[in-house]
Order: sequence, then structure tokens, then C-alpha cells
Amino acid sequence: MKKGILIGISGASGSGKTLIARTIMDQLVSSSVTMIQEDSYYKDLSHIPYDERTGRNFDHPDAFDHDLLYEQMNDLLHGKSISHPVYDYKTHSRSSETQTVEPQTIIVLEGILILNDPRLRELMDIKIFVDTAPDICFIRRLKRDIAERGRSVDSVINQYMETVRPMYFQFIEPSKRHADLIIPRGGKNTVAIDVISTKIKYLLAKTKRN
Repeated sequence: MKKGILIGISGASGSGKTLIARTIMDQLVSSSVTMIQEDSYYKDLSHIPYDERTGRNFDHPDAFDHDLLYEQMNDLLHGKSISHPVYDYKTHSRSSETQTVEPQTIIVLEGILILNDPRLRELMDIKIFVDTAPDICFIRRLKRDIAERGRSVDSVINQYMETVRPMYFQFIEPSKRHADLIIPRGGKNTVAIDVISTKIKYLLAKTKRN
């Protein structure tokens, strides 16, 4: 029997979905909520030369180990702890170490392609898509990848034009038709965040009553 509640938050890279997820977590201030990021489930590329890794398409569904993500979300929702993978963006490899994540009443799952996978959608109680203008997403991604992931300006631009933008229109943008809620303007949309937080608080209270 399913014990947890799964909230899925999707959108383009740089759309503000992570900010929304963290803001919701901060507003709830509850030990009954945990967040899982799809990025942690990138497939391990340590078996191929580094130069080849950097040229891979990281915005295609095949770049992710969605089988493991589905399995672990299902386990959490049924009250089982998981060994959460740890991914290194700079080397495009998965660490041999994992992190133990305990099951919670509310699980917030965020990622670019989570609404593209029908198995993950089936697990979700609320499906959210963050709809932010592509130029804003690109600027945010450029700043983030340079500051946090050791990337050069040219490499970020080339990747955006060759894979990020095409994959957005092929896989990510179409997936918003599966969303229960579409949030414009990303993490700056405080009204939408308040509405979502209120709904989650209601679900938490309902769960406790049952």
C-alpha cells in the first residue's frame, strides 16, 4: 500500500524548478518532506574516455537511469529507504558512494524529463510544469554552469544549441500537457508557490488524520 505523496516538478533547465522545490520545502518547514533531483540519476559514464563523455547528449531521456529512479521512488512511497546515487557533473560519473534517504510523507521530485516518463507520472499525486521563457533559461544555465560546474562560455553555448534547445522542444516542452499545474515565471511566482504549499499542507494534514 502506498504510504507517501509524490509531487513532480518539471520544466526546462534554468526554468526555476529547483528554486520552487526548495522554496516549498522552506515554507513547509517539515521533517515529513524530502526532495529528490532527477539529475542524480544520470547514467554513469566513467567507462568511456572523458573527451567522449563531454560530447554526450545529457538532455535526452536515454541519458537518465529512469529504471532506477522509478524503482527508488516506488520504494520511498511504500515506506522503504533507498541508497540514493551521487553524481559528479564535472566528471560525468557516478560516485561509488551513495546516500541513504529515508521515506517521508511528502516527496518532491524535480527534473527536466520526469513528466516525459509515464511510469513516473503514474506515481505522482501532483504534476507541475514550470514554464519560463527559453532566453531566461539559457542565461540562468550559462551563469550556473560556469560558476558551479567549471564550464567555459563556449562549451555551454555549443551544448545549448546542439542538444539542450532541440531536446527541450522535442521532449520537455511537450510533456507539460501532462501537468496538473503550469507555473509561469518560475521561482518568482510567489502566488503559485503559496498555492502549492497550501495544497501540500492539506495533504499532510489529511494523511495524519488517516
